[in-house]
This record gives sequence, C-alpha cells and structure tokens, in this order.
Amino acid sequence: MVRRLRLCSGLVLFTYVTTHLANHSLGLISLDAMEGGRQWFLALWRNPAGTLALYGALTLHLSLVLWSLYQRRELRMPRWEAGQILLGLAITPLLAQHVIGTRLMFELYDLQDAYTYVVLVLWEFAPEKGVQQTLVLLIAWTHGCMGLHFWLRLKPWYPRALPVLYAVALLLPAFALLGFAKAGQQVSALARDPDWLELVTIGLKFPDDAAVAAADRAEATALAVFVLLVAAVMAARLVRAAWERRKGMFQLAYPGDRRVRATRGTTILEVSRAAGIPHASVCGGRGRCSTCRVRIGYGLEALDAPSAEEQRVLKRVGAPPGVRLACQTRPARDLQVTPLLPPNASPRDGFQSPGYLQGSELEIAILFADLRSFTQLAEHKLPYDVVFLLNRYFRCMGEAVERAGGQVDKFIGDGVMALFGITSGPERGCREAMAGARAMAGQLDELNAALADDLDEPLRMGIGIHMGPAIVGEMGYASATSITAIGDAVNTASRLEALTKEYDCQLILSEQVEERSGVDLSAFASEQVEVRGRRETLTIRVIPDARVLPVEPGPRPAAARAAAEAAK
Repeated sequence: MVRRLRLCSGLVLFTYVTTHLANHSLGLISLDAMEGGRQWFLALWRNPAGTLALYGALTLHLSLVLWSLYQRRELRMPRWEAGQILLGLAITPLLAQHVIGTRLMFELYDLQDAYTYVVLVLWEFAPEKGVQQTLVLLIAWTHGCMGLHFWLRLKPWYPRALPVLYAVALLLPAFALLGFAKAGQQVSALARDPDWLELVTIGLKFPDDAAVAAADRAEATALAVFVLLVAAVMAARLVRAAWERRKGMFQLAYPGDRRVRATRGTTILEVSRAAGIPHASVCGGRGRCSTCRVRIGYGLEALDAPSAEEQRVLKRVGAPPGVRLACQTRPARDLQVTPLLPPNASPRDGFQSPGYLQGSELEIAILFADLRSFTQLAEHKLPYDVVFLLNRYFRCMGEAVERAGGQVDKFIGDGVMALFGITSGPERGCREAMAGARAMAGQLDELNAALADDLDEPLRMGIGIHMGPAIVGEMGYASATSITAIGDAVNTASRLEALTKEYDCQLILSEQVEERSGVDLSAFASEQVEVRGRRETLTIRVIPDARVLPVEPGPRPAAARAAAEAAK
C-alpha cells in the first residue's frame, strides 16, 4: 500500500511539473501565449479538486520519503537510488520560496501571479532567484524522470518506447527554459518603459514591504520545519537501532561460508548492502522487480509468511517454494540464504518467466545434429564464405526446430543441440523431436540445392535423439545466459549422433524415444549398442534417411504389444 501511495502521489506531481514545463515552452511563441496557456493550467490545478490533489500529493510524497528513510536499517544503497532520494529531498526547500511567493501571496494578498509578474521578478528584479528556480525545475524534472524510469523499466514494452521517452525527457525542459528566457527578454525590454512598469506594478498588485517580510518569515519557517523533520527521522533511526540491538541479533549465512550479523528488523537486502556483499536489486528494494530473490536454507520455518504483494511478485516469476524476496524478508533468527541472480541482473530478469527456468528436473527429448566433414570443407574456403555458409545452415536448422515445437539450446561449432517437450511433456516432445529431425533433413536438401554452385559436394549431417530425465534451467553468465539442459540423457543423445558415422546413416534414435512417441518404427533396423558412460546397452533405431521418418503415432507391432502385455 505504501509503495502504491508513493507511486500515485509521484505521478500527480510529475503531471503537474509536465504541464508547468509545457506552459513555459509557450514562451517560445510569445508572452501572451504563455498567459493564454496559463488559463488552462490554472483551470486544471487552481480549483478545489486540483489544489487538494496537488498539495495532498506533495505532502504525502514527502511524508513517504521520510518514512522510507526511517524504515531503512542501512543507508548504504546504489548511487542511482541515493541520488534519487537526495534530489527529492532537495526539492522541498528550493520550491518553498516559489510556492510562497506565488500561491500563498495570491491567497493572502490577492497578488496576480501572472507570467508577467513571475518573469519580471525572476529575470529583472532578482535574477539570483531565477537561477534558483531554474535549478529546482531541473531537479524536480530529473527526480520525476528517474522515478518514472525505474518504475517503467520493469514493463516488457518499455525498451521499445525508451528512445521516444528519452527524447521527450530532454526536449521538454530545454523548450521550457528557452521559452522562459525569451519571455524574460521580452519583459526586460518592456520594463525599460517607466509607464509600462508602473501600470504593471499596480495591475498585478505587487506585494508591499510587509507582505514581502511575511513571505520571508514563511519561507524561513518552512525550511526550519523541513530540517527538523529530517533531523527527527535520523534521530528516530538511532533510537530504534539502539533498541533493536538490545532485543538481539541474527546471523545470515551466505555462500562461501560468509556469515554476517545484523539487528532484527533488517531486511536480507539491507544486510547484504551493509556487509558489502553484491546483491541484485533492479527496483531498489521496493519489492517490484524480484531480482533480489534468494533461496532460503535453514531457518525458513522461522520466517513470517510473505505478504500478499510479495506472493504476487514471486508467483509472477514462477518462484519455487523456499524462495523469498530479500528486500521484503526481515529475519528474526539465523538464516541461510543464497542469492539466485547475479549482482548485475537486468530488468529482463524481473519479467514473468516459467518456473522451470529456476531449475527443475524434467523428462525431455534431446536432439544433437552435426555436419559431416565440414572442417575439411572449411579449410578450402575463405573465412567470409565459412561464416556465410554456417549462418545459412544454422538459420535453416533453427527454423526447423522451432516449427516442430522445440527450442534451440545452442550452436556448437557446426553442431546443433535442441530441446523438445519442456512445456509439452515427454510424449509430445518425442514426436516433436522426430518431426524436427525430418524437417532438418528436408531443410538440408533445400540448402544444398541453393548452394549447389558454391559446394564441391553436398552437405551431410548426422542426428541423434534420446529422451530421459535432465536438469533444465537458465544457466550461464551475463549475456551468455540461456535455457539449457544437463544430465545423462544429454550425453547419451550426443553419443547417438556420433554413432551415425559408424552406421553410415542420417539419424539414430533410442528405444525410449520410440516407446514414448508411440510411433511405429519397426520398418527400420534395430541395434543393441554400448554407449560410453552407461552401464546397460541401449536399443536404437537406425534411420538411413530422416526425411522418410514417420512422426504420427500408430499401432505398435505385435512383438511390442506382447511385451507390453507381459509387463502388465
């Protein structure tokens, strides 16, 4: 609820700043255009509803920032987060003078705070205040853009919209400052006429010395109150820290046998930051991105249940049991934690993703394919030709795999590894792998026909397919992270691909694939082979040409049916 209130109040304030800058930009046309735009601006904000929304949002946003500072057990944080907080705190004392000199003077002394008055004061009478207001304008806009960026970058569509939004973020304040400067030059020229200046002073009801003194007192009071509030928050933090140390400490155990003690009430993320342990947190510990998530070892049963908001985020990323958000978990007893993402995790890691990406054991079909004698072929070609040929080959094979329902795991040299059945199940996965092999063989023929003039002899390939349990998940580092699988089934599929050389065929698949697919392959030769790394022999089917491989389930041969009945 607190995060939503901070977001909503921030959006109200950002809307106000945006409309204010847009009104300033009209100064590029003329001072009269600024005054005309001001009428619309006042209609939006200077009415009971607009006033309540604006000053309510300002008060609420400042209160929530101070509350968030109090809640933090540690002030160590990323530079961008510290910068955003400091910019937000700087807005209040800098903005107080402008608010008091315009809105408050309007309410108490009937000052007509038209653009002519504002520009005349800030450009002609007190240019140092004009510099101050320019600074607060840029600070408020930067603070709002930072908040908007760190909220929206968790949205899947945001990277596509970022160039446009970035251009607006740069151009709008630039136009506003240029518009203000042009209006300042116009007012400065008009102010050289004493008659004009006297009429403007009377018409706008410039404040007298008593009103100016009252405004100065109000500004000093606002600044003192702000300083006292910040000091009170920092003092309250010290009192709370002393009280919590008396209540006891807990210890977090990190990978590498590193242990850190902290006071109760501190979040796991704050403990990591205080101890200098790199810990991902794209959203800055606001419980939105999930990149700070950790796997809990011992001590899980002593934790409070996750809040509804934390559960929603964990469900979004398909987190398995025992995983918590480090920024939302406040241990009271010793705990073992393992961060699940690298410290340089990106916003993409906070998007919705299937649970199996966290690591799970699945029964899947694995396909390996490799070009025959490609090394010798590449020795007689230019590097450009080799790269061109391999890219054409990989594209054809990748399209065949994806159309069949699988996903390419990786390209290894001139080989391909693909996974089938991750989401569709082992039976369908086996049929998809067989369909993928048949499509790959067909694509190879088409590629050979297209490159007939560039090849001394047609490309040949060998394919091996096996199915079984494998550990599947996202593995790797930084940009080299991808979905992959490891386990005995993967090694066996690779060995079957290598056996295609010995049997001089295009495809070899295991008995397990045939059985789970339900496809009748009795028309093809069956062999018993020993596979390195396995104790038992493996029954395989030898397919000379993968293009003729059936992929639809059908009645199994009589011997297979009899064996199945006997097993029952």
